[in-house]
Amino acid sequence: MIGYVTLGVSDIARAQAFYDALLGSVGATRLMEDPEYNGYTMYGTGLADPCLAITRPFDGRPASAGNGTMVALHRPSRAEVDAFHAKALELGGQDEGAPGQRTPTFYGAYVRDLDGNKLCAFVTGPA
Repeated sequence: MIGYVTLGVSDIARAQAFYDALLGSVGATRLMEDPEYNGYTMYGTGLADPCLAITRPFDGRPASAGNGTMVALHRPSRAEVDAFHAKALELGGQDEGAPGQRTPTFYGAYVRDLDGNKLCAFVTGPA
């Protein structure tokens, strides 16, 4: 159902370095990039799968993180949720909730990227 999610960023080169390393750590790569189109860069494992894109805002106004907006990325195991959280912090992201069991069937970790966009890494299944 979801094709892609786009996040606004203020510095495209800085954001690309962050997302190249963070999303590269979970098997995603740059699938599209257009430096002349506000730096639009799309990441994923394939264009037929859900993707994440970053861009400077098209309206020319400063990028800002949406209040209540979050991108959740499924991971296949708790260890990979933990690794995603650690990698984001290593890259300068901010902790928004350490990895842990949130409900009996949901294990997640929360971070903010360099522009304040909120990301969640999660896995579902029995505890």
